[in-house]
Amino acid sequence: MDIAKPGLLLVDDDPLIRDTLGFVLGEAFEVRSAASRPEAVALASSVEFRPAIALVDLGLPPSPHQPDEGFRLIVELAALVPAIKILALSGQTSEHNARHARTLGAIDFIAKPASPDHILAALTRALNWRAAEVTLAPQLQVAGLIGQSPSMERLKRQIHQFANSPFPVLVTGESGSGKEGVARALHAASRRNEQPYLALNCAALAENLIEATLFGHAKGAYTGATTARAGYFEEVGEGTLFLDEIGELPLGLQAKLLRVLENGEFQRLGETQTRVSQARVVAATNRDLRKQSRSGEFRADLYHRLSVLAIDTPPLRELGDDRSLLLEHFLRLYAQQLAVAPFQLDAEARQAWLRYRFPGNVRELRNITIRLLAKHPGGQIDKATLADEFDSEQMDTEAATTQPDLDAAIQLLRSQPDFNLDDWLAAWEQSCIAAALQLADGNMSQAARLLGVNRTTLYSRLDSQRKVS
Repeated sequence: MDIAKPGLLLVDDDPLIRDTLGFVLGEAFEVRSAASRPEAVALASSVEFRPAIALVDLGLPPSPHQPDEGFRLIVELAALVPAIKILALSGQTSEHNARHARTLGAIDFIAKPASPDHILAALTRALNWRAAEVTLAPQLQVAGLIGQSPSMERLKRQIHQFANSPFPVLVTGESGSGKEGVARALHAASRRNEQPYLALNCAALAENLIEATLFGHAKGAYTGATTARAGYFEEVGEGTLFLDEIGELPLGLQAKLLRVLENGEFQRLGETQTRVSQARVVAATNRDLRKQSRSGEFRADLYHRLSVLAIDTPPLRELGDDRSLLLEHFLRLYAQQLAVAPFQLDAEARQAWLRYRFPGNVRELRNITIRLLAKHPGGQIDKATLADEFDSEQMDTEAATTQPDLDAAIQLLRSQPDFNLDDWLAAWEQSCIAAALQLADGNMSQAARLLGVNRTTLYSRLDSQRKVS
């Protein structure tokens, strides 16, 4: 019996490259090709093809000489197929593009021109990493909850506080921050933990397929529905149903989901019989659903129903030394699974690790760990080597915020003989907080993320400002 080949999504606007690589890589992979971002998204969203690996050219139409379309596709593929391993392939070989692609979710970057053997080796290596993650799935799922920082301890308390509530929970947070880990922790800590846990990415399927997947369908309900089938709300029983990327749920289905949340009632697609669900729903999003509900992009009544209980997953930049604990966790798991010796960071590299803000959050930290382990097994990593893995734009921002302009400071002190440092800092803090609240439309969690602090700190600063005034 033939063993099914892993799926490879090849995205490049050059037909010669698509044909050549498709032929060469076809022996090891089931290759599907796309010439543009929309074509690639359509392929990744199809039922019959679920790629394990994607090879994405950054320069795609309509702007093939710019990397923006490729960057956008990396983000979309990571959302559509969370387990996918993405490699960026591009003739735009600037170090900034390579680093930014990795920050967005690509696990590696291959510069054009590259020999088919080199590409095959990189794809095989990525496939091995993916296979390791399948084995490590239980440990990886809880990785987003590793830590001892105040933000992480608060998150754990909320999980245990909400675990046995029958009400829905809305988990918010940036991409890669571990929202599904929170959902699984809610299920594990609840009395439902012996019941099933099912997850659906609302961005990954077409509207009719989402409806059939959630609610089930009758025989003949649509083309290809040759038998009746139960949906997730039936299959999960009294367990937990996790709806990721809930902001992507089409408006037509939002009303049906609201009905289930209000009274448990739903109907299979193509049926009139009413069924009742006992599932507990946990939803997640990296969008501002309150703002979307005001603009009509998301139903306000559904938003209020989902957000009765809300958990904000903190970004990695707020977790301080937890970044070292996560490094040790991933390093131990992958080194053991891949049978290689772990690397070590020297003193300067460790300080750089703790200063870096990890805009891609836990997902980025994990990918950096994997790449360093592949390149330097058993090695000593210095600051320069580590910097090659960081997003240069993020590092520039970091330098700008930690190294103020000395000349400007001298000019300020010369021009203001009555200068008071405390008053000056307080005024800047007040202005920054006001700006963040305006940009976040009053959303405290989003404003705190813009300021790089946790929500408790923001509340404390506001309270101090009110007392002073």
